[in-house]
Amino acid sequence: MKKLNYSAGIFILFLLISAIPYKVEACYAIVAGKDATKDGSVLVAHSELNKPKNCFLNFRVIPRFEHADDDVIHLQYGATYPDVSESYSYLWTENFGLGGSDAVMNEHGVVCVSDGTPTKETSIEDLVKSGQIEDGGVGFRMRIEVARRAKTAREGVKIVADLVEHFGSRHSIHFVIADSEEAWIMALPKGKQWVAQRVPDDKVVVLPNVNIIQEINPEDTANFMMSDNLISYAREKGWYNPEEDGEFNYKRAYGKLRWVGWFEEKYDTDPRWWRGLWLVTGERTDLPPEGYLPFDVEPKKKFGVQDFREIMSDHMEGTKFDKTNGYKKGAPHDFLGPREGAICDQRNQEVAVFQLRSWMPPEVGSVYWRSTAAICSSVLTPWYAGINSVPESYHIDVPAEKNVQTDFHFNPPAGTYQYDEEKAFWIFNTLENLVDLKYRKDVKVVKPVWKEFEEEEFKMQEEIEKKALELYKKDPELSAIFLTNYCSGKALQAVKKAKKMVHKLRNKHYGY
Repeated sequence: MKKLNYSAGIFILFLLISAIPYKVEACYAIVAGKDATKDGSVLVAHSELNKPKNCFLNFRVIPRFEHADDDVIHLQYGATYPDVSESYSYLWTENFGLGGSDAVMNEHGVVCVSDGTPTKETSIEDLVKSGQIEDGGVGFRMRIEVARRAKTAREGVKIVADLVEHFGSRHSIHFVIADSEEAWIMALPKGKQWVAQRVPDDKVVVLPNVNIIQEINPEDTANFMMSDNLISYAREKGWYNPEEDGEFNYKRAYGKLRWVGWFEEKYDTDPRWWRGLWLVTGERTDLPPEGYLPFDVEPKKKFGVQDFREIMSDHMEGTKFDKTNGYKKGAPHDFLGPREGAICDQRNQEVAVFQLRSWMPPEVGSVYWRSTAAICSSVLTPWYAGINSVPESYHIDVPAEKNVQTDFHFNPPAGTYQYDEEKAFWIFNTLENLVDLKYRKDVKVVKPVWKEFEEEEFKMQEEIEKKALELYKKDPELSAIFLTNYCSGKALQAVKKAKKMVHKLRNKHYGY
């Protein structure tokens, strides 16, 4: 998609087009329990690769809102349900126009992200006829309702479950719902069934776009939650026969592959699942594996934010599946995608690592480390749960009360998707595209800049949080102002550096 020798006139058109790569549904997540991390935090890394033709990431803080007794929430397809008396504040990465691509972290440090994981239910029309979807069903609002209403991850699971059991899910999907104490993987086929499995405190879970929940124990309510008819529905549909299949296995009963590429055909497993487990455990599973890969694994070491950042940057380097010959043939994004096992992809619009710590108030202890575009040429900056705003370059300028409306999400203002050289989304995507032109050389220009920048952030973290906690004890509002100024300042510094590197690489390639 990216070729060299563009004229200066064509260059602008190139940036406008290639900064919005073609649609792909290939999100990815890694989740670590609190005993599997260096600092005792729950860690959730997530990449969003679901880029449609038109794309703009709207990142902002939604404040608390009080609601009247007769207020209702409007769903995408016409259904309504009663609102709560007060909704919580949350940080929101919004992917306009899509029903399943947003990421949230609320003031209580509850996180919700998702990966599409297809199941055998396919026809919305058939589900409507059978009563599995009512009043149009629910999709987009599920993450938002977790952010607005949940104080814990377990509450978040139950909020989604209530919506699904009432309306039926329009999406087949896995949610990661986490707080500073625990994380849950929640699977939804289309319709009214669901199941959730807790991530063990001492284990790590790798979640590509495949169903990973397998054997379940309904009696173990500390580690499993499920709809009452999950198993009976599978029997009714002919997906599960106890006499032939033995113990119920959700993946075997409900799951199917999203796509079948050469890797799946040859090795009968998902390449990013296999590669992620290798990076987490340090052990390479034989191909093809015997049966399904595991839901969770024991990590080779305790992980931190930077470790997860490195995994999310992987392009199969150092393996026989690396088609770039050490980048000599070109950018890894031009040769490797999710079907080839690349975790980092040119179509990344956000990579995040959520650091959730229980020994501090969530306003300070919960951090949304966030990057825009492919993380191999981008940078993480911190956003604390207690901040009250983000710079205008990260979102469109509309009142929050309008932004939260479902109709607005699917019908943003004219010009939302137009290239704007002052918006962070476009700046980082432009930098990524320029690096990809001469990746082997130019990634060496960019990476040292971001490495130094991130190292400084992590060195400062303890002192920043110490000061924030001192202020929090005196007045939480002062702590919020302090953290807001810090986060906004680091983000704007990153934007400034990205602009400088864009200018340098553009001048190098095109002479202006």
